[in-house]
Amino acid sequence: MHSLQYIQQSLTEDEELVHAGYFHWMYTVSAYSNIVFGLIFGILILVFAIKMEPIMFGNPYFQELSTLQKIQTLHPGIKILAFFVILLGILKFVQMMIVKATTEIAITNKRLVCKRGLVARYVGEISIDRIEGVNVLQGILGRIFDYGRVMVRGMGVGEVVLPPIAEPVKFRQAIDRAKSV
Repeated sequence: MHSLQYIQQSLTEDEELVHAGYFHWMYTVSAYSNIVFGLIFGILILVFAIKMEPIMFGNPYFQELSTLQKIQTLHPGIKILAFFVILLGILKFVQMMIVKATTEIAITNKRLVCKRGLVARYVGEISIDRIEGVNVLQGILGRIFDYGRVMVRGMGVGEVVLPPIAEPVKFRQAIDRAKSV
């Protein structure tokens, strides 16, 4: 779990941290799965192109080549496509990990704070006394592994939907505790 640097700096003198939300390990697994699927689809593109090469062009010597030589003889467009599919998986992984590293979610005795952003900073705050309702959104895997999204409705503020966090029910209970103080 990373530090809550922004939230700690923004606390007023009579404000204290009640609960911190953090990303579930499944978020990291899904980030890594982008790399895995990018590699799989990139390799599948190359394998399919190698299988189709003799059918499309009828090169009798193609079967005698090594795998690396077969890849080298492929059309540059196919190799570029496979490279970009792999690169897309890596970039999606990097984007998700930056979001995880730069997001801070916390409840204080006065407000709910959700800070996002690496260079630009986006902060969503709702005063605890202005919170109308809290919904926990969990799918089947979320119920099994105890993660989900929390949607907080505030009076005159609209809704703040938090990213997938661990123990969303405990987060909702922490909001209720902060409201009752």
